[in-house]
Amino acid sequence: MLRNHVQLMGNLGRDPEVKELEGGKRVARLSVATNERFIFGDGQVKEDTQWHSIVAWGRTAEQVVLQLRKGSRIALEGRLVHRSYEAKDGRKRYVTEVVMDRFQLVPAAVEVPVD
Repeated sequence: MLRNHVQLMGNLGRDPEVKELEGGKRVARLSVATNERFIFGDGQVKEDTQWHSIVAWGRTAEQVVLQLRKGSRIALEGRLVHRSYEAKDGRKRYVTEVVMDRFQLVPAAVEVPVD
């Protein structure tokens, strides 16, 4: 069976935005940054930051509200979704986002000095 599965670890760029929809169901939107470092042949280091749009529904959204704030480091799992909508100006917009199924807070790495 083929499966759409995404795993990310990164930091929240802002506090989650939460809305309550008709019927009481909640949706949370958040932005997560991931960083990778690359070393080029000449030894130059480049850091690449990617921003990911994340959406959480229902119970997961409720946990997002309780546990996450700007700067929180999380590991998350979900699925990649592509969708489109018509903007107020009449143009068609395309969005790619991760629909999050679960997440876990990740403690910040602590560097211990070596004597």
